[in-house]
Amino acid sequence: MISSFIQYEFLQNALFTGLLIGLIAPLLGTFIVVRRLSVLADALSHVTLSGIAFGLLLDKKFGGFVLTPFYTGMGFSVIGSLFVEQLRRVYKAYQELAIPIIMSLGVGLSVIFISVADGFNTDLFNYLFGSVSAVSRQDLWTILGVTVLVLVLIITFYKELFMLSFDEEHAVVSGIHARRIHFLFIVLTALVIAASIRIVGVLLVSALMTLPVAASIRIAKGFKQAIGYSILFGEISVVVGLISGYYFEIPPGGTIVVTAALILIMTISMKRIRRELRQKRMVA
Repeated sequence: MISSFIQYEFLQNALFTGLLIGLIAPLLGTFIVVRRLSVLADALSHVTLSGIAFGLLLDKKFGGFVLTPFYTGMGFSVIGSLFVEQLRRVYKAYQELAIPIIMSLGVGLSVIFISVADGFNTDLFNYLFGSVSAVSRQDLWTILGVTVLVLVLIITFYKELFMLSFDEEHAVVSGIHARRIHFLFIVLTALVIAASIRIVGVLLVSALMTLPVAASIRIAKGFKQAIGYSILFGEISVVVGLISGYYFEIPPGGTIVVTAALILIMTISMKRIRRELRQKRMVA
């Protein structure tokens, strides 16, 4: 694979893109899990799918449309995130309703656009499950831009995001503008989900944002340590998944998610083994 990596640009694009996604998806996923918004990733991924289907429809009807499905999917994802935030304000006592509403809308639009575009095709399949060969150099630069934006904003507003994640009432009393931070957070989530679709695929992107985090919180002793472990597990999942996908000639999304799931099982087993050993020492 090393010789192929040196020779073929699409493999370089896939690896570099995967490493970037392996960084920002678990990073943002840590805040998502702590805030108990894991389903948000699923909802926005379905909205992203509707945007991709819309982009493919435009490309089929008009040909050579200026916006590729990747960018229409990103646009729909951001718009969907804005609707989620707006619905959270409308249903203040039932804010969780916003997520299934947007998810249902995303699924409905996807069905309509796919039907009008005369069903599935190879491009849509690649967006659903990820593809090594589908990542272009332009996609890489776009995802690099998203990565820089996410890192800068997370570092800048880390204190505010941390406080809102664990104690929103105290954060508001402390003078933090919760609405603006919520808006920033949900837009970043939409961008990361849209950026991840090339490698992981629409249907599996939420797994990359939650499985490494689920594994990290089993062994981490603090929030920052959980972020570190989740990024480490995310990068391992991406690298192993891309290599496995390349050799077995299967979409990388599935192998990435399976690797992340195996890491989660290992951390759960390690925790259980440690607890049993500790109990045996206490009995002895």
